[in-house]
This record gives sequence, structure tokens and C-alpha cells, in this order.
Amino acid sequence: MKSIEFNLDFKREERTGLSEAIYCGGKSVKQINAILETISKAGRSVLLTHLTSDKFQALSVELQASIDFDSSSCTGFFSTPYPLLPSKNIAIITAGTSDAAVAAEAARTLTFFGHRHELIQDIGVAGLWRLLDRVEEIEKFPIIIAVAGWDGALPTVIGGLVSGAIIALPTSVGYGAAESGRTALNASLTSCTAGIVAVNIDNGYGAACAAIRILTAASRSN
Repeated sequence: MKSIEFNLDFKREERTGLSEAIYCGGKSVKQINAILETISKAGRSVLLTHLTSDKFQALSVELQASIDFDSSSCTGFFSTPYPLLPSKNIAIITAGTSDAAVAAEAARTLTFFGHRHELIQDIGVAGLWRLLDRVEEIEKFPIIIAVAGWDGALPTVIGGLVSGAIIALPTSVGYGAAESGRTALNASLTSCTAGIVAVNIDNGYGAACAAIRILTAASRSN
């Protein structure tokens, strides 16, 4: 029987400040089992993304016991996450409750890497008063992850109201012409609010990592 081949990058954190995460989508249960067994022998911790409930339940009992699994975000903390830092510098805001799963992936990623955050949900621009009622709270955060599908208007609007760094996180929520998030992504890329940056559709992990990189760069300059 052919052995399962993979090449883990244990020195990624030294180079980039972020350790390797294991994307479980497209991997078999056997592959995930083998990868986690190797990580366990190395005494490392790892973030698992796109880990479905079915795949989690199919892992070995021993490995399951070492995973803090969250079905809403399809993420798992294998072994011990990083200790939480004292400051809370990142806000995650969502346009609607349909964006919650993507926001949860971003939130869990931040938690794994030890970054406290504030989650503010369901303040999309279709009911603008919901956003305006929270502006004073939101503007206290130097980094804001704005999560929205449909027309993706939330990052542009919030970017015109506060001074923090805006990371647009488009989601695949919406009917037909929303094109599974492409409309929201294009809206962020063509935003008339200067300085907004965008990550890929439904990429909560990537948005959280972008926020962490910004904080890391800012701390080096101080």
C-alpha cells in the first residue's frame, strides 16, 4: 500500500509570523489522520480549516479528543492554541446573519493565534440605521474585517465612516447576479472609498491572517 505523502512547513512561523494551517477541504480522512499524527509527534499545534462534521467524526478517537472542533465555522484547534493577547484591536462586522459562518472562520482564526476581537453582527446597509448606531463603537478598532455578500456594500460604507484599516471579506451569499460572491468581491475591488483591501470569497481565514500581519507590522514600527 502506497504511503501518504505530505511535506509540513514547521518553519513557516519563523518566516512569516503565522504557522501553517491545514486546509481539510479536498483531503481524505486518511490524509488528515496522517498529517495530525505527524504534527502530534512533533509536539505542535495547528489550525484546521474547512473541517466538516463528517470528516471530524471519521477521524481517530485519539485525534478527536485533541481537537477543539467548531461546526459553525468548520474549524478545529489541534492541541493548544496560542495564549490570548491582552488588547482587542480587531472588529469583525457582518452585513447579515447569512454571513455568520464566514465571519466565524475569521473569528476562530484570530482566537487560535491569540488575538482578541469584537464580533458585531447583522448591521448591513439595507437598514443603514443599524450601522450608524454602532459607528462610535466600530471606530475604536484600528482594524475592521467587513463581511458581506449580495452587493458587498458594507466595506465601502464603513470605510467612508471610520479611519481604521478595512479588510473586505466578500461572501457567496445572494441570488443569481450575486454570482456566488463575485459581485461582492468586485464591489470591494472597485470601491470608491480609498484604501480598502479585499480577500477572496468566503476566505475568513485569509482575512484574519491579513489583520494579524497588519498588527505585526505596526508593532515592529513602534
